[in-house]
Amino acid sequence: MRITENQAQKNRQKVVAKASKLFREGGFDRISVNDLMKAAGFTHGGFYNHFESKDALAGEALDYAFRQMDGVRERMPTLDEFITSYLSEEARNAPGSTCPAAALAGEVARQPDDIKCVFAEGVERMIASIANLLPKAPSARDEAVDVVCRMLGALVLARAMPASSSLGRELLATAPERWRKSAMTADRPRRGGSSPGRQG
Repeated sequence: MRITENQAQKNRQKVVAKASKLFREGGFDRISVNDLMKAAGFTHGGFYNHFESKDALAGEALDYAFRQMDGVRERMPTLDEFITSYLSEEARNAPGSTCPAAALAGEVARQPDDIKCVFAEGVERMIASIANLLPKAPSARDEAVDVVCRMLGALVLARAMPASSSLGRELLATAPERWRKSAMTADRPRRGGSSPGRQG
């Protein structure tokens, strides 16, 4: 029985969303087309009605994951809250529903340039949104890049350790604490001037 164009689009989005989760959990190469379609509730044969290739789906799924994170950042009123959430134990244990940069950076390095471009665009939006939460200053972007690198590094390393690892917990706790100390230093009025205001 033929399905409507609207239903076909919904089915396609369901596959993209499921692939976004599974790729973050297991990587691009470990998840087969058959695994993806079965997880989404469809047969293998329907895959090529929606996507030219697995790489094409991987690019869409990666973009979907980054846009999920865009939404998370938009809902966070402060950078401190975002960093605390990003480096929580809950995030550490849920790669399938959290930052694709932390989950897939190593995988993307071995993928075609089309997928690398999607990754770069997602990280760029991450940097820009964090810069908007920092004090207005020429150095805001540099500081945002530094924050992103610290967060990603801490989360990637913590995930590479056993759940029982005290070092893993230390990594997650130290990065936000260092950020708070840096923010306090930046907010102190300098001699002969006042601390810069913050953007919303």
